[in-house]
Amino acid sequence: MNKGIVTAIASIGIAQGLKILTHKRVSGDWDLKQVLTTGGMPSSHSAGVSALATYIATNKGASHTETALATVFGVIVMYDAQGIRRHTGEIAQLVNDLEDSMAEISGDFPSFEFVEREKELKELLGHQPVEVLGGALLGGLLGFLSSKVENRD
Repeated sequence: MNKGIVTAIASIGIAQGLKILTHKRVSGDWDLKQVLTTGGMPSSHSAGVSALATYIATNKGASHTETALATVFGVIVMYDAQGIRRHTGEIAQLVNDLEDSMAEISGDFPSFEFVEREKELKELLGHQPVEVLGGALLGGLLGFLSSKVENRD
């Protein structure tokens, strides 16, 4: 089995599991559903791509083409997670607030036909920069450790 893939996927799983602990610390509530969410601390996307890039760099060297590919794609994923996806979540929050306001206003005007959606848009899609950094540091550490354990065998 490809140990780089195993390392990246394990890093994603560990990051998702840590979201339960960080959610508990922030909110005071245990929520096992956090393991299936997007957004939050640490970024599992960042952990996965950083683990893979670090694993490859540790095994092949920083100047290897595979390291360059993993790093460039990793930077794109992390930029997307804290940029475009985060802004999409902020827009979703505005749309949900607008819908709530429209529902409230429609009660005052019976002739105004407004059909409220059953489900709100998902708001927590992306990451704050610190969440991306946390995922990147976690992934980097796990990728390095995985490489060292493999090379010890």
